[in-house]
Amino acid sequence: MARGRRDQQPGFMERWNEFEARQARAIKDTPRSSAPRDPVAPLCDDALDGVPYVELHLHTHYSLLDGASSPDELVHTAVEQGHAALALTDHDGLFGAMEFARAAHAEGLRPITGLELTVSEPATGHDDPADLDEDGQVRSHLTLLAETREGYANLCRLSSLAFGLGETDRRVQEAHRTDPVAPFTALECHSTGLIVLTGCREGRIPSLVQAGRGAEAAAALARLVGWFGAEQVFVELQDNDVHGDRPRNEALVRLAERAGVGVVGTGNVHYHARERHRLQDVLVAIRHRSTLDESHGERRPNAEFWLRSPAEQAERFARYHPEAAANSVRIARRCAFDLTGDLGYRLPSPPLSEGATPLGELERICRERLGERYRSPSERAKAEAQLAEELRLIELHDLAGFFLIYHEVFELAEEVARDVRAAGIARGLTDLPPGRGRGSSVSSIVCYLIGLSHIDPIHHGLFVGRFLNEEMDSLPDIDLDFPRDIRAELIERVHARWGREHAALVASFATYRTRGAIRDAGKALGLPVAELDRLARRAGPFEGPEQILEVLANDPQFGEGAGMRSWRELAEMVPQLVGVPRHLSQHPGGMVIASEPLIDCVPCQPAAMPNRYLCHWDKDSIGDARMVKIDFLGLGMLSVVEEAVDLIAAGRGRVVDLSRIDFEDKAVFDTICQGDTVGVFQ
Repeated sequence: MARGRRDQQPGFMERWNEFEARQARAIKDTPRSSAPRDPVAPLCDDALDGVPYVELHLHTHYSLLDGASSPDELVHTAVEQGHAALALTDHDGLFGAMEFARAAHAEGLRPITGLELTVSEPATGHDDPADLDEDGQVRSHLTLLAETREGYANLCRLSSLAFGLGETDRRVQEAHRTDPVAPFTALECHSTGLIVLTGCREGRIPSLVQAGRGAEAAAALARLVGWFGAEQVFVELQDNDVHGDRPRNEALVRLAERAGVGVVGTGNVHYHARERHRLQDVLVAIRHRSTLDESHGERRPNAEFWLRSPAEQAERFARYHPEAAANSVRIARRCAFDLTGDLGYRLPSPPLSEGATPLGELERICRERLGERYRSPSERAKAEAQLAEELRLIELHDLAGFFLIYHEVFELAEEVARDVRAAGIARGLTDLPPGRGRGSSVSSIVCYLIGLSHIDPIHHGLFVGRFLNEEMDSLPDIDLDFPRDIRAELIERVHARWGREHAALVASFATYRTRGAIRDAGKALGLPVAELDRLARRAGPFEGPEQILEVLANDPQFGEGAGMRSWRELAEMVPQLVGVPRHLSQHPGGMVIASEPLIDCVPCQPAAMPNRYLCHWDKDSIGDARMVKIDFLGLGMLSVVEEAVDLIAAGRGRVVDLSRIDFEDKAVFDTICQGDTVGVFQ
């Protein structure tokens, strides 16, 4: 683990494949599941025959800094224990819903999509003022499960509301983004297709029952029944061997019987195995920016929030009600919605003249510009043939609308560029494109003619087969680079053009690596910050976390302290923490635009940057959902070049037109041949 050790360098006392294997173990850039991403077949109801219990309340590590196990770990454990179905109910968001569904399908497990929603409502005179939030509201949890496609859309909309999508005040948006909560009354408008469970110990109804406020609990339950219907509401029982579980559950059963609704047992699972409870404690301490000792009140009361077998859970809840376990199976049968199916996502329809088709409109645009750009008869003939072939492939794969949307976005980028460059002295005078295409798309004459590329594929003899061909089974990959100032404004214009409910940036998740895991876990364990920093600096970029104890033992700076229990605990925690998502972030430039409201397919929320909106899925989940990700990439070198044009004009009184640069310049070619290419991008 020590930096600079010669025996840790590739090629010296270590085979290259060993080095690569060590690097792969240490670096986990994404919490993405290893589940196959090919199409999956739906699972039939017969899989639930003979099953005594289905877990309907479960958190993965996408309950950020709370859940302590990955979707894969939970799915694999569930299969080993004999589970036939499993519900995901992460806190407030659906960050890992697609990953969980794909992983479950790959193992033959039926996935159920849900979430544990935080809701707020006005406090009563009996509520403790210490339990109220800053707005004087009382907060509680509800467990929601998607029974139908419409129910899933309502789940997405409720999650979006909780994260502040409906707010216009920036301060309110930021408060919801960092501490999501939805108004309790929003449930009335988004109840169709959902099954609601009354929640964990922090649910309003269980907490009222626990406090002996039975009449208020009955009124709260009656309100849910009025909004959702008696068949959609179940009183949730949880028994994790916590003091007070048994009397509360017995009181909840009596409440359900008086109200005429069912009861169901759940496990409130936060990790796949009991031994993972220590990591869950550390995550909670990190979330509250405190140590384990200081966060005792926020942590789980014991180590019993792990995934148990169906038989064990059925036996556990039989003491309360004979149907408590069986109802979990009935609910699982009813939740027929499959997230891996068609969500109904469609690209926006491009603007077309009356009677025109997308293919006809695309051909019209291309042919108008082909005549302008190809004057030579020989080049024009080649261009005509290339265009005809590409249009044939585009028709074969039904991609005309895809290209027209890119064309519409690029026209918007040209509008943005005119506004942004108006402030520049020189770059606004030359006919610079707003951005540059790169990669295989520059070989396409269609991309060239509609403005996505500034490279003439006919003149340069480029091969289009990598970009478009008959065998392709995915959408063409088009990367567009923009100067940073144009990209920043373009993203806001896209939100304004299509609306925040129809356009959103793709998410990414910052995950723990060894150094960050050492620092955060060590602080939670109460270890000295200076020594943690020294240890973290010893962690090389490709080193795994397993050698921490070895480093501590061999480093005289740590002395006898290396044998202390807290340092041994750190050595145990860090490997478990590496790869766990820490917080939500945004993709460098990927956006999704939808014809129908995107928030019916995936929750969206305000981003940390003003006037930007973010969906809850990363690029892999977006791909699994068969959504189109459009990349608006900010390239700093383009910004530098455009700034240089302005500086040259200001300092030398000369306007440089980049479109007229000689690509055959021998001096430049010789410099490249000499390898003098520092600062050159691609």
